[in-house]
Amino acid sequence: MGIVYVVQHGEKERVQGDPGLTARGREQAALAAEWLRDKGLRAVYASPLLRARQTAEAVAAVAGLPVLVDARVAERMNWDGSVPAERFFADWSRASADRDFIPAVGDSSRAAGARFREFIAANETEGPIAVACHGGVTVDLLRTLLGDEAVPEALLSDGVPSGAITTLDGLRPVLIAATGHLAGSETGHRPG
Repeated sequence: MGIVYVVQHGEKERVQGDPGLTARGREQAALAAEWLRDKGLRAVYASPLLRARQTAEAVAAVAGLPVLVDARVAERMNWDGSVPAERFFADWSRASADRDFIPAVGDSSRAAGARFREFIAANETEGPIAVACHGGVTVDLLRTLLGDEAVPEALLSDGVPSGAITTLDGLRPVLIAATGHLAGSETGHRPG
């Protein structure tokens, strides 16, 4: 099994569509990239969304690798303005509570977790790899791999912190939503 580092994109601009990173988000991406510098990465992947691509570009720069874009790691839902914000956030909440609910825009939680799992399974022997993506789809993946009861409650209620790194050994989570590289100390949730 290969090691997969799932990197939550840095803090994003608060606009609809395809927002990029804020100055703080670029700093978080750079700190994640620095932590990953000596991990022997063999590939760097990103969601097609700008904030994930920008995060991946920071990682790829220190690893001397190109960014490979893969839609299987895109966010479950992205507010593109095609539905009112109130509807989008209501659908997000409902999709989080009912994994089979299909929102007006995007995927169900179950479908998003399954496509991310498919990505990991297809690339697990390639590792170590880094994947810059999103908090919702990362939680969807963890729910798929571990079951709801094993996912830390803080992730279910608050999401994955910007710049956090989740480490997988193949399809087995080893460390979830670690943020120590952002603050200079080890943090994160160990499953089990």
